[in-house]
Amino acid sequence: MRKLTRRSRVLAGAVGAGIVLTACGGSDSGGDGGGVELVISANAAAGGKNTEEAEWIENWVIPEFEAAQSERGVDVDVSFEPSGVDDEQFKTRLALDLQAGSGPDIMTLDGIWVGEFAQAGYIEPMPDTDWEGWDQIPDAVQQLASFDGEVYGIPWGTDGRVIFYNKELFAEAGLDEEWQPTSWADILDAAEALAELDGVTPVQLNAGTAMGEATTMQGVLPLLAGTGEEIHDGQDWAGATAGLEEVLGLYEDIYGAELGDPVLQQEAQGRDKSFERFAAGEVGMLVEGDYFWRSVVNPEGGTAPMENRDEAVGWALIPAVEPGAGVNGQDYVSTSGGSVRVANPAGDNAELAQELLTFMNSAEAITAAAEGDTRITARTDVNDQVLSGDPMLGFIADEVLPITTFRPPLAEYPQVSVLLQEATGSVSSGDSSPAEAAATYEEGVGEVAGGGD
Repeated sequence: MRKLTRRSRVLAGAVGAGIVLTACGGSDSGGDGGGVELVISANAAAGGKNTEEAEWIENWVIPEFEAAQSERGVDVDVSFEPSGVDDEQFKTRLALDLQAGSGPDIMTLDGIWVGEFAQAGYIEPMPDTDWEGWDQIPDAVQQLASFDGEVYGIPWGTDGRVIFYNKELFAEAGLDEEWQPTSWADILDAAEALAELDGVTPVQLNAGTAMGEATTMQGVLPLLAGTGEEIHDGQDWAGATAGLEEVLGLYEDIYGAELGDPVLQQEAQGRDKSFERFAAGEVGMLVEGDYFWRSVVNPEGGTAPMENRDEAVGWALIPAVEPGAGVNGQDYVSTSGGSVRVANPAGDNAELAQELLTFMNSAEAITAAAEGDTRITARTDVNDQVLSGDPMLGFIADEVLPITTFRPPLAEYPQVSVLLQEATGSVSSGDSSPAEAAATYEEGVGEVAGGGD
């Protein structure tokens, strides 16, 4: 197996001028009360982006934490610094603040940023504590907040990928409505049966650059995990490995045999169209995250609502190429994303900030957050409570999270992701064989891994 490496790269300080640095909120207050000031920051704003998170911080976290500290005789004033910008803008502003030794005391990061911030020295491993929450966060999910063997924060929310399928189409094709493939061969067998139905695309497996990160997250990475490999092993980026060729071979099997629609993969709105087609009963299987269930085919406010969603839509674990061939010898695999809360090591009140961090991730706090925005959390105990009425989300929490994998939290990842998208696009369009596409990918990732050396 070939591996490619490069020196670790950290967040660059050379960014556009005109961004205002935020003073560190962890300093003693100069107010009359002589209390301590702490600042929470997230890319969320009431009435705007991620409004539920912002409202929860302002209306629940701050008053509840201040009251709890007051009972202990601690005078603390917590404020929220809202934001509603593009994620990369938010990331750049945080990096500038932290580079200058300032910034908020508690911040929400995309999990994929953790490695970059850690390499740059902007965040530090969490202190060893006996916090009860760790027992409620699956080991796999804790990887969302980890880098190089250290845990830098606490996972906040996460998700998981599965194969959604249309039970009505399965029944019409003579397939089991309670379907769970155990290998890629089972997927192809089901696709071939669905191909006999008029006007039905058997499989939607995201491919190409038009689908963007959805190609990588809903396609390449979980499938690669199903071969027993990951795109980065903690030291090196994978090149043209046997596993990657197997993944690209599956793309060839699907699109070369007209079991998927290669033209759709090249359209700017192809992903949305695939959602609409699934909702209309024109797609048999679709690999997606729980977002698809919650926000796309949801009969109440979904972007492509299915009135009969609860009866017609099934879901299944993504199998390894064959039983036991997945990462860690797993039969089934998935890939997840999510966010992480971390404390600013430069704050003057680091101990109290850590208390705020764990408070925000307590069962009581996460339950309160879920009341206004029901979705999968990092905590098993909270999921057992708040997801009990939704079998699909409960399935993700119970069956998918313990076996999931995450994207490598490295600065090079976005470039590597595009290269993977290009490889799938060239295979699904018939322009390259799996071996040729893998070789082109390896050449590109070599440039990414070697740049700057």
